[in-house]
Amino acid sequence: MKILLTNDDGIYAPGLKVLEEIASALSDDVWICAPSEEQSGAGHSLTLTRPVRMRRHDERRFSVSGTPTDAVTMGLRKVMDGPPDVILSGVNRGANLADDVTYSGTVSAAIEGALAGIRSIALSQVYAGEGMGDAVPFDAALAWGAKVLAPLLDVPLPRRTLVNVNFPALPAGEVRGIRVVRQGFHDYSRGTVVEGRDPRGYPYYWFGLEAIEHSLDHGTDLEAIADGYISVTPLQLDLTHHSSLGELAERYG
Repeated sequence: MKILLTNDDGIYAPGLKVLEEIASALSDDVWICAPSEEQSGAGHSLTLTRPVRMRRHDERRFSVSGTPTDAVTMGLRKVMDGPPDVILSGVNRGANLADDVTYSGTVSAAIEGALAGIRSIALSQVYAGEGMGDAVPFDAALAWGAKVLAPLLDVPLPRRTLVNVNFPALPAGEVRGIRVVRQGFHDYSRGTVVEGRDPRGYPYYWFGLEAIEHSLDHGTDLEAIADGYISVTPLQLDLTHHSSLGELAERYG
């Protein structure tokens, strides 16, 4: 089985090392193509206004000066000697739950893989507090990763779908199991805008994160993580609100 690894935290991210260890337990044909620097929040963006540079680190490890979507594109078209059987994106430092998937470069890399017709899975490690940097513990992901992935490698999936996996912020031994759940939604808009002033006196703005209160609907990824479970959520790329088609069509009839 041929596996392509990528992420949005960058080629040197601790979570990518964790993912490589997980993937190596599943296959000896593992390739890596990841952004050269952190691209968190890049979503499904492409680099269109400047060239993308690629660096070879060793025989099967490459980085690109672009987004996670760029990395998958380069991995498929310029790096690998044939299409992979699966693309794994992560392990992200931080949760990708509920509507956060719309911002996530980690999930978007898997979206790009799904668009290419390749089985694609995004993996993220939830952590308890802000400001942890590279000290975020990946114990749950490392211990449970291969067990979570094994059933996902051959299960039938419709075209243009992917799977989003989140590991709870717990020691591996305290994880309660795995739940297959739907995507939840946050109660309100995320984050804050932190204003500062540079040494020349000009203002700048930094998008900050803050805790969000949740109404935990039953059967969601948010509830699963809050209950100490690993969440496994199938996502589809068809964003059409099908039940509105008829009503809108009548307006133009």
